[in-house]
Amino acid sequence: MVKKPHVLILPYPSQGHINPMLQFAKRLVYKGVDATLVNTISISNSTKADPTSHIAVETISDGFDEGGWMAAESTEAYLKSLQKVGSQTLADLIKRLADSSRPVRAVIYDGFLPWVLDVAKLCGVLAVVFFTQSCAVNSVYYHVNRGLLQVPLAKPRVSLPGLPELEATDTPSFVHVYGSYPAWARVR
Repeated sequence: MVKKPHVLILPYPSQGHINPMLQFAKRLVYKGVDATLVNTISISNSTKADPTSHIAVETISDGFDEGGWMAAESTEAYLKSLQKVGSQTLADLIKRLADSSRPVRAVIYDGFLPWVLDVAKLCGVLAVVFFTQSCAVNSVYYHVNRGLLQVPLAKPRVSLPGLPELEATDTPSFVHVYGSYPAWARVR
């Protein structure tokens, strides 16, 4: 009997990120892949599992198991803890599953969690980034990251290749209200 490939689906712990990745996991299951959604402990404790789902759920710690990001003193503190504690607990999860009947073949991770790539490499599993935003938003992020779109925005309109001209307010909030989310501006 051929075993189904097993993948971990790791969204950023926020509704706008979990839901798209959960829908993607459902499509993978429909195609014959064994998918496990990985949430933080605090997110898992605050949600109810769907008993009819074919998607397993596992947890990792973000360092704020009682309250999640709301328990952190700042977004920056939360992101640092999520990376530090999440990296270790994700590696522990992958190692634990490696010794089970369902070893992990790949980790599909949210683009807001770039550190997951390093964890997957250390554990010897394939890693694939998944972007929960539209391609237009990803294009804006790319151009800001590469310095091709200077922030703060100097003009009320933004022109990027392959996109219609955008109003500044059509860009992500930390781009058009520069400095509004400083921790997100440094996520790479």
